[in-house]
Amino acid sequence: MRTTSQKEAAAPGPTYRRVFWAAGFGWMFDAMDVGLLSFILVALRSEWGLSAEQAGLLGTANLIGMAAGAALGGYLADRIGRRPVFLSTLILFGASSLASAFAAGFGSMLILRMLMGLGLGAELPVASTLVNEVAPEHKKGRTVVLLESFWAVGWILAAVLSYFVIPEYGWRVAVIAGSVPIVYALFIRRSVPESAQFRSAGRQRGSLKELLTAHGRNTAVLWVVWFAISFSYYGMFLWLPSVLVDKGFPMIKSFGYVLLMTLAQLPGYFAAAYLVERWGRKPTLTLFLFMTGVMALVFGYSTGSAMLLGSGALLSFFNLGAWGALYAYTPENYPAPLRGSGSGFAAGFGRIGSIVAPYLVAVLTTAHYGYGSIFGMFTVALVVGAAVLLGFGRETARRPQA
Repeated sequence: MRTTSQKEAAAPGPTYRRVFWAAGFGWMFDAMDVGLLSFILVALRSEWGLSAEQAGLLGTANLIGMAAGAALGGYLADRIGRRPVFLSTLILFGASSLASAFAAGFGSMLILRMLMGLGLGAELPVASTLVNEVAPEHKKGRTVVLLESFWAVGWILAAVLSYFVIPEYGWRVAVIAGSVPIVYALFIRRSVPESAQFRSAGRQRGSLKELLTAHGRNTAVLWVVWFAISFSYYGMFLWLPSVLVDKGFPMIKSFGYVLLMTLAQLPGYFAAAYLVERWGRKPTLTLFLFMTGVMALVFGYSTGSAMLLGSGALLSFFNLGAWGALYAYTPENYPAPLRGSGSGFAAGFGRIGSIVAPYLVAVLTTAHYGYGSIFGMFTVALVVGAAVLLGFGRETARRPQA
């Protein structure tokens, strides 16, 4: 028989909707600011005379912060609660983001991007855990995937800002415009209550040893999948505008192409949101990982506009759908006392791949490797991740959560 707090957590009432929208708006504004980096890298390379390696380091600094933030945020969410971590991460991210618009050079931008990553990395697994715990039982997977779809909206806004603002007013104005709405997200988050599942757990807290022993198989599978998807996503998407410029398209046209490709992310999320409930978490995630790998290879070898746009749109569709399914799947592998830590450490381990990827792309392009070979590397990572999940992962749909 369920307790009152468990019934409250499952009830699709005001609390559920409030948490979903509060998390969603924050997620959207965070994504907009992260997405802006992929566009302002093109401008910074020109304005500050950055080398490809320095541009790659800016992306890497952000991701080092995200790796540390994910593990720390998840751990703290299991110790002091989801709500306080949920609120404080947005403050750190927003302040660092706004300050980055006034960065004087490469060094200060590097530090600020790392602090932004720390806040963002902590927020994402904590937000998905909180939403998972307040969503109705029969809508948990779909709700978390739809939460992740706000990321696509943020990237679309970043592409729109970059297309219309950067060429005319410069990258600093675009960053300021992307940072200010975070104040609104922080305001609406103040009304978010603590998770009933966290409260009902009382003083019961899981240990990191338990994460690696009692839940060792689930943890190993998740870490491999998180590494594969983070490595490929940040290696491909942070460099997407630069890839198009290197393929011969002018900056303004490459921004427009990326905007069109980014629009395909939303139907990718919606398809995954439907399939995780209809078909299951594991098969949906496996399919989307594998198809992302296929489209990465096609995009890497594309030359003409039609092929680049078509394969790029499908790459966005499957990759972001995979992200949504992964965020829905991850917290369901753990009981409440370990849910934040399990999600946070999986994301943190995955960020190791995201740290390596942007800089590795810079090194490989400097060494004159073709984009076909570079994107083929991401294909291999994604296929390996899909195979591990298919062979060793468990289905979590319609299983009661502790």
